[in-house]
Amino acid sequence: MIEYELLKIIWWVLVGVLLIGFALTDGFDMGSMAIMPFVGKNDDERRAAINTIAPHWDGNQVWFITAGGALFAAWPMVYATAFSGMYWALLLVLFALFLRPVGFDYRSKLENTKWRNSWDWGLAIGGAVPALVFGVAFGNMFLGVPFVLDETVRSTYTGSFFALLNPFALICGLVSLSMLCAHGGAWLMIRTDGALRKRSAKATQIMGMVYLVTFLAAGAWLYFGGIQGYTLVQPFDTNAVANPLAKQVLTDANPGWMNNYTTYPITMIAPMMGILGGLIVVLAAGKSKAGFSFLGSSMAVIGAILTAGFALFPFLMPSSLNPTVSLTMWDAVSSKNTLTVMTIAACIFVPIILCYTTWCYYKMWGVITNKHIQDNTHSLY
Repeated sequence: MIEYELLKIIWWVLVGVLLIGFALTDGFDMGSMAIMPFVGKNDDERRAAINTIAPHWDGNQVWFITAGGALFAAWPMVYATAFSGMYWALLLVLFALFLRPVGFDYRSKLENTKWRNSWDWGLAIGGAVPALVFGVAFGNMFLGVPFVLDETVRSTYTGSFFALLNPFALICGLVSLSMLCAHGGAWLMIRTDGALRKRSAKATQIMGMVYLVTFLAAGAWLYFGGIQGYTLVQPFDTNAVANPLAKQVLTDANPGWMNNYTTYPITMIAPMMGILGGLIVVLAAGKSKAGFSFLGSSMAVIGAILTAGFALFPFLMPSSLNPTVSLTMWDAVSSKNTLTVMTIAACIFVPIILCYTTWCYYKMWGVITNKHIQDNTHSLY
């Protein structure tokens, strides 16, 4: 039987893997649609861009659903606090995502320029808004979320939607948006040709530059901007029954959230990967090297998410009102039996999912050209 403490660590890792899987897969299709109106100059080019993700976008979306389900099952208190406190932000994401399935299905039903252009911008919004909001959410984790827990461990959120849109969180939102747009641009470089591929390469290079600047700016702001970091003092048994009230948390603006990087130098691999990935994107896209661009954007995605995760560890949702009640991976977690059943299920189904996902990409691989669109006008998006 696996120890409770080890199960908590396993699920911190697995939820991180799900988030990375979501950002790598759904990230490139959201990013490619966010830049599609700018790189596609005519209807055939825009349809080519859309059809590069046609067989995959809904399957990629499952990573998001799975990550949300895992969050609910592994850390129910985090799920409850986040989905109640950030309700309007999540509704904004939901309604933006609504534009994707209807946009894909209805965009090419009418041969009307205004109709198609409208849906093109709807698809762009459906890709850009979630990417931006997810980054804003991560940014607010570093600032602390305005919630408290009472003696019965019920949470009360006192913030507002517009309070989430603070300068630091918006910088983090731009990190996420530019990173996924670069990822999507690199995908279009691989899957298209001609003028569309060239414009995608240019967009990828620009988004890579924006990502590098904002990623470094967010890191500098965390280190030099006086943002308080939290440190967990562990007077409790991590194998004990979860109780977020039974701990002590210290706050310190120096080194703040950078403390884990000082304590565990190996974690510096994450920000270094994020920076290196951004540099590869910029250089490879400038030379129109599609494969290297996609490799660089994938490194940037993994590095950026791990950078945030390592900095926050073991905190999942810090409280700005009362740091002591901040939710951590040790005390906001489900029971040992729940985590055990989840682990067994993950060991069985995750390899199956990875296998059939890989098979789908293998069978549906290829370059989408304007001629292919013209030859299959009525059978493609």
